[in-house]
Amino acid sequence: MNLRIPFLKNPPLVSVVRLTGAIGMSGRGALNDHAIAPLLEKAFKRGKPAMVALEINSPGGSPVQSSLIGARILRLSQETKVPVTAFVEDVAASGGYWLAAAADEIWADESSVIGSIGVISAGFGAHVFLARQGVERRVYTAGKSKSMLDPFRPENEEDVARLKVILGDIHDNFIAHVKSRRGDKLDTTKDLFTGEFWLARRAADRGLIDGIGHMKPKMQERFGDKVQFRQYARRRPLLSRFGAQLADDAVTGIEERAAYARFGL
Repeated sequence: MNLRIPFLKNPPLVSVVRLTGAIGMSGRGALNDHAIAPLLEKAFKRGKPAMVALEINSPGGSPVQSSLIGARILRLSQETKVPVTAFVEDVAASGGYWLAAAADEIWADESSVIGSIGVISAGFGAHVFLARQGVERRVYTAGKSKSMLDPFRPENEEDVARLKVILGDIHDNFIAHVKSRRGDKLDTTKDLFTGEFWLARRAADRGLIDGIGHMKPKMQERFGDKVQFRQYARRRPLLSRFGAQLADDAVTGIEERAAYARFGL
């Protein structure tokens, strides 16, 4: 039982939320707004925290889910007047950096990978293989663009041009988010939005993060040695403990490893 004595001041509390994995994937470890929302609500509102610390380790993923989670973090911080600091582990790239930029400050390990402020769309074309096998693709649509980017048909220049417009618009949204959050900290003499990524010290030189630092010593430096931490983590669904989602998790794991592999991790 916790006893609260009125004339004794409680030590500062830091709520810690882990944001790990590829964003928007399915499976038990899914990092999306629906899954993470209850944790963020508790982290900001339970126990009057002095700060919310985000432990981020993500190679990116869905731009929409990245935006939704980032917007939720900003909204809760403004509503509760609780500041947010992000601590990057292996990587905060692409959508992972979008999440980090939602924080008021970003700290990382010297070997953390930061950046990749860009948008990518990738796929395969199988029409030559199908033709060699004597397979004919038949598609019927209402609306000439309904079968846009069909991987079983030859690539169409107009479809590619449309896709590039969409990717460009998403990229503009990403850039606007980073500029609004990092502001004057950004080195405007360098092009930071090419999709390139850097290790932490070079990222700090460019203003993408605030410096090198780990969570516990940084929070002790700010709030004193008696600072307390309260962890908020996602629970595994009951059925997943009995193997009900093994196949789905295996596929998700492969996709996630491929996302991390882009950054040499």
